[in-house]
Amino acid sequence: MMASLLDSLVSRMASFSASDHASVVSLNLFVALLCACIVLGHLLEENRWMNESITALLIGLATGVVILLISNGKSSHLLVFSEDLFFIYLLPPIIFNAGFQVKKKQFFRNFVTIMLFGAIGTVISCTVITLGVTQFFKKLDIGTFDLGDYLAIGAIFAATDSVCTLQVLNQDETPLLYSLVFGEGVVNDATSVVIFNAIQSFDLTHLNHEAAFQLLGNFFYLFILSTLLGVATGLISAYCIKKLYFGRHSTDREVALMMLMAYLSYMLAELFDLSGILTVFFCGIVMSHYTWHNVTESSRITTKHTFATLSFLAETFIFLYVGMDALDIDKWRSVSDSPGTSVAVSSILIGLLMLGRAAFVFPLSFLSNLGKKNQSEKIDFKMQVVIWWSGLMRGAVSMALAYNKFTRAGKTDLRGNAIMITSTITVCLFSTVVFGMLTKPLIRFLLPHQKATTSFLSDGNNTPKSIQIPLIDQDSFIEFAGNPNVPRPDSIRGFLTRPTRTVHYYWRQFDDSFMRPVFGGRGFVPFVPGSPTERDPPPTDLSRA
Repeated sequence: MMASLLDSLVSRMASFSASDHASVVSLNLFVALLCACIVLGHLLEENRWMNESITALLIGLATGVVILLISNGKSSHLLVFSEDLFFIYLLPPIIFNAGFQVKKKQFFRNFVTIMLFGAIGTVISCTVITLGVTQFFKKLDIGTFDLGDYLAIGAIFAATDSVCTLQVLNQDETPLLYSLVFGEGVVNDATSVVIFNAIQSFDLTHLNHEAAFQLLGNFFYLFILSTLLGVATGLISAYCIKKLYFGRHSTDREVALMMLMAYLSYMLAELFDLSGILTVFFCGIVMSHYTWHNVTESSRITTKHTFATLSFLAETFIFLYVGMDALDIDKWRSVSDSPGTSVAVSSILIGLLMLGRAAFVFPLSFLSNLGKKNQSEKIDFKMQVVIWWSGLMRGAVSMALAYNKFTRAGKTDLRGNAIMITSTITVCLFSTVVFGMLTKPLIRFLLPHQKATTSFLSDGNNTPKSIQIPLIDQDSFIEFAGNPNVPRPDSIRGFLTRPTRTVHYYWRQFDDSFMRPVFGGRGFVPFVPGSPTERDPPPTDLSRA
């Protein structure tokens, strides 16, 4: 009896040891591949066709082929794809860094247009794709799908991945275009996930006007509460660091608190079934406006590079894994008897996402231009083409949502579900590699050597990007003082003729009078020996300049 127990214990320990060893080997190889992606990305920096995303994707594909050959066609993985890995660990640093590094003046100046593209545009794109797949898929023998499945497909392929375009665009040379592409990408991801989750939680068998309004109300509820949660978390971190001033004893504590509060905002959103993407994005904006200025100079440098590095590694990890997962033999084996159907589904989806993209970019750009009198603020046709093109790529968000809908624990036994998974992989690969490789030549052809205008930027060194752009620029309204023909921003006529600048004016007054004295920020942190303000010059009084 005792001997048999010992034998079973030893055998289990041996199996655990073998499993641990395999995990260590996989992690070592994956880290080595990440290093290879960084090195090759650096060497191909000036290449006309390649960028880091495509490099990581192709390395993942090549690695998958090698693993398939070594394992005799049994597996192409080093790690098993997990939605939790993506949504809980990889996505938060990417979205937070986007908010932390964003040029806030440009983002909020174009906030209405960004919301048009990111929210309304995503709904239009989702609708077009849903209507298209409903008509075409019924004619193909791919299985039985209901209305919820078609709506989910629309949400899955409405999620864009503008990383390739953002790697080519320069936000100093094309500030308006970069702001629109960047802002739309973040709002698009959040909107797609919110729509997908709403579809999953709603009973679509009894769809009526009341249910439609309830779905719309649920969307606005998630959007507003998620934004408020992100802002609240950012303000709490700013207040704590300003009042306690950890830098007196240890800069490590204030850096750690910033990182943990940023991640806490995302996890709180997930806990309360809100949109973690929107929450962590606006938390990043608030932290860069208040919290970042309350820490020591060394902590500012550390946080700026730490957040950027984590975001870069997460993006590279995602593209590397998507490349390897594309060769998962189990998924392709399920559709091996009908390769023509899989190709037809992928082609239909690519055509629909291009059509869905065009259905809102050009009409909404026209509407946006109607409300802008300044020619430099309008979206010309070449910029509209770049915005349309930037949203043709599909990436990790589409992959993760497709896995959530059509697999169980990463596996699927139904033929229709397998076709949707392989088609999603095909669309992501084709769009990222083909459209991504054409992005740099297209932008260089359409926008040759555009330079930023001085009205958008000013010099300085007080934001994470080392560019002086606070939430609302202190110099934004100097033009009003010297031009009697321009309505004052604090007048009714000024609001009717220049609403964006008027809102900015009132926000600046409120921020300077109430927010910064409480939560800190540049020029409003109380003097503490050894604090950042000990070395900072006093704020300039513009009225005396």
